[in-house]
Amino acid sequence: MSRIHVTTTVNGDAVDYLCEADDTLLDVLRDQLDLTGSKEGCASGDCGACTVELDGRLVCSCLVLGAEAEGRTVETIEGMANGDVLHPLQKNFIEKAALQCGVCTPGILVAAKNLLDHTPDPSEEEVRYWLAGNLCRCTGYDKIIRAVLDTAAEMRGAA
Repeated sequence: MSRIHVTTTVNGDAVDYLCEADDTLLDVLRDQLDLTGSKEGCASGDCGACTVELDGRLVCSCLVLGAEAEGRTVETIEGMANGDVLHPLQKNFIEKAALQCGVCTPGILVAAKNLLDHTPDPSEEEVRYWLAGNLCRCTGYDKIIRAVLDTAAEMRGAA
């Protein structure tokens, strides 16, 4: 099988890699680019643990081929913080104990950031709807929803 050369942007950096035709974007991120924040929870797009942004849209990276990133922009959990400064969502997830085992956390954070980028003042229903593709088996969601809503208020200056 011949390898495919891909040129893309990941977390703001130009990136080149070679992949097999059947390599998923998740495989490329984790195995070739050493971006191990995105997790493989199901390999079928059902859990959201591998959620990333592809050209601003949320996708399960286990369902996207690595070759499909050609010429596109990928944002992962590793691109969320500004150096050592955590994004307000990351800070609030820690402070409000909105995480436990951590498998789902990167995907939920990427999805929540995408929501706040589109809807700075979401209702609880909107947060629950937006995060519906991300399964958590530990927290029960209430702390996650509260952390997202509190972050939205904080980022608007309303907190």
